Amino acid sequence: MSRLPFYLVVALLFLVGIGMSVHRHIEFDVPWLPGEQRQVWEIEAQVNFIADGGPASVDLALPSTQEGYRVLTEHTASPGYGLHFSDDSRGRRAQWAARDVEGSQQLFYSAQVMVAPQATSIEQESLKTLPSVAWEPPYDTAAAEVIQRAWAQSADDISFTRELIQNVNADRLGENTRLLLTQFDRVPLLVKLLNQAGVVAQEVSALPLEHGRRRQPLTTWIQVYHDNSRTLFDPKSGAMGKPDNLLLWENNGQSVLDVEGGSRSRVSFSMLSRNQPAKAAVRSQQAGSETLLNFSIHSLPLEEQALFQTILLLPVGALMVVLLRVLIGVKTSGTFMPVLIALAFIQTSLLTGVIGFLLVVAVGLVIRNYLSYLNLLLVARVSAVIITVIAIIAVFSVLAYRFGLNAGLQITFFPMIILAWTIERMSILWEEEGPKEVLIQGGGSLLTAVLAYLAMNNAIIRYITFNFIGVQLILMGLILMLGNYTGYRLLELRRFKPATED
Repeated sequence: MSRLPFYLVVALLFLVGIGMSVHRHIEFDVPWLPGEQRQVWEIEAQVNFIADGGPASVDLALPSTQEGYRVLTEHTASPGYGLHFSDDSRGRRAQWAARDVEGSQQLFYSAQVMVAPQATSIEQESLKTLPSVAWEPPYDTAAAEVIQRAWAQSADDISFTRELIQNVNADRLGENTRLLLTQFDRVPLLVKLLNQAGVVAQEVSALPLEHGRRRQPLTTWIQVYHDNSRTLFDPKSGAMGKPDNLLLWENNGQSVLDVEGGSRSRVSFSMLSRNQPAKAAVRSQQAGSETLLNFSIHSLPLEEQALFQTILLLPVGALMVVLLRVLIGVKTSGTFMPVLIALAFIQTSLLTGVIGFLLVVAVGLVIRNYLSYLNLLLVARVSAVIITVIAIIAVFSVLAYRFGLNAGLQITFFPMIILAWTIERMSILWEEEGPKEVLIQGGGSLLTAVLAYLAMNNAIIRYITFNFIGVQLILMGLILMLGNYTGYRLLELRRFKPATED
């Protein structure tokens, strides 16, 4: 029978698992290892205006995830106002409204923005048509001369923009430029000249990020569309590209703040920078960012998250059992009983768990040996063993409490049904194979449980299995591959020792 379908399934599991993990790391900035730090900016926008004494509405542009930055959380403080968030062709905006307000008004918007070098913005369509540009004499002639001069000294839209900005700067002002600046502000003039020359451009508003700054205004930049990409220009220096500390607050060419029913409106910004664990920063992302490829346990309530944090470790323990049984040849009492014992060790600590396991099994075997003389049926005998295990654990817990051994109280975390079946199997094995085989399988079970505990309790493994669900598919692929192994086990090679001596 062809093994090709099997290898295709294993390869598919590996590819999908690795793809999901890499996608989550790149697109959502989930770090590979725990303990990594992320820089997070706390930004607060304060809107002030004087209400006229009637209905008032405030429309404020909001930042979105973009190149270099990811918006984690956002909050508002606006007592007495209704609030609505919109996301349309104008971009993300917050809209406050109130029926009857008068006097000085203050509205607050705050956001947590994480520095994420791998973050990208949702690409916007380039402007399909240029805005119509009209000049009145004599400004039309002056604009044509300024455009002609920069056009002759450039090769494409990018170099033309850079040259035009340099020509409008103070150190290279000509008579035509001076005339235009008497009628227009510098940035609107540059945008109008670019559009007149057939270059799609618009004004955008950005916030320079600097730790501890208060009451800072936004700065205006020029965004040029060229070859289906956007390029940012500093209108003062002509420098091309977005600085690392620049957060685009409004990049659709719209106004930042619109107020109806009020006057003397303004918006100012305060900001603080701090470092926090990357794990906490990722958890702070809005639940709306969860997609199929970003499948995450973080979207569940905390109680269920804590449960899955343990459940997702089971495949790691299963992989350890497969490695030890298939490749090494370790014998265990029960197939995956060591995994459940390892889970108990996680709750009790290793030393307490090993001592408790040995005590319970040893006492249980003694009592089970007595039950064998009663010639009970299997169901009744196993039920009696279960009750016996519960009684043993209760007695040990009481004694530990009496002697002040608080660690002994954690023995209650042991899976009682599994312990009962373990005692039953070992007792039958004792009768059929003798105490040596009991020690071999019991010692193998304990060794496997300890190694599974060390793997499952590793901080890196716990972090990766919880944050990258694709790892479960990779583990399944590894187990399938190991299940296809039909060679010698390492412990079986000792049979060939006499041949090497000869």
